[in-house]
Amino acid sequence: MPDLSRAEQRVARWVLEHPRQAAAATLAEVATACGVSEPTVIRFCRHVGLAGFREFTLRLTEAISRPAVYVHRNVSADDTVPDAVSKVMDASIRTLIDVRARTSSMPFDEAVAAMSVASQLAFAGFGASGHVARDACHKFFRLGTPCTTLTDAPTALQFAAIADEKDVLIFMSHSGQWPELEHAANLASSRGAVIVALTDPRSGLAAAADIVFPFHASEDASAYTPMSSRMAQLALLDALQVALAVTIGGTAIENLRETKNALPDRSVL
Repeated sequence: MPDLSRAEQRVARWVLEHPRQAAAATLAEVATACGVSEPTVIRFCRHVGLAGFREFTLRLTEAISRPAVYVHRNVSADDTVPDAVSKVMDASIRTLIDVRARTSSMPFDEAVAAMSVASQLAFAGFGASGHVARDACHKFFRLGTPCTTLTDAPTALQFAAIADEKDVLIFMSHSGQWPELEHAANLASSRGAVIVALTDPRSGLAAAADIVFPFHASEDASAYTPMSSRMAQLALLDALQVALAVTIGGTAIENLRETKNALPDRSVL
C-alpha cells in the first residue's frame, strides 16, 4: 500500500473492502466505485505485478476461493519445537495452495513448447535454489533431453556465454535479486536462448526472461533459509516435467521406462 499513488491506494482500499464485488466488476465499474479513472485502475493492476485488469479479476477470484485455514506465520526464536514445526508445515501447505490457485494463469504451454524442441536444458539456481536446480536436472534428463545444472556464478556465466537458440535455460530464485543470475540470463538471451524464470515477477531476473512463472517473495528469509518457496519451486517443476513428458509423447514415455529398467531390481537384493 505505501508504494502506491494516492489514487491507486483508493483502488486498493476499495478492493480490500469489496473483494467479491471487485472480482465480478468491469473496469468501468471499479473506476466509478473508487472515484478514479480507468487508466488509474490499470496502473494499480500493473503496480501490484499483474499484466492488466483481466488478470487482476482472475487472480482475485482465485484468491477468494482459497481456503483460509492456513495462515503464514514466521518462525521466531521464542517458539517451542512443536510450534516451529507446525508453522513450517502450515507455511508449506499454504504456499502449495496458493501456487495451485494460480496455475491456470501460468505459462505452462509456452514453456513446454520451448522445452520440447530444445537441444539441451540448463537449470540455474544459487543457494537453496541450487538444490532445486539439481533436483530438476535429475528428473528432466530421463525424458531424453540432455540436461545440466548451473549452481555457481562462474559456471552460469560461462554457460550463458556459449548458449544458442536451441538451448532453454531455466532460472530459479526466490527473490530474483542475484546480480549474477540476472547477468547470465541477459547474456544467454542475447545469444538467442530461451529464458524461463521461476522468480518474483517484479525482479530484474523476471525482466530478463522470456517466460516467467511468478513467485511472490512473501516469506521472511532473514534468519532462516527460504523453505515454503522451495517447496513451491519443486512442485511446479514436477508439474512441468510431467506436462513435458505428455507433450513429447511416446519417446519420453519410453525413455522413462528404459531409465527405470536400467536400475537393478532392489526387491531381490
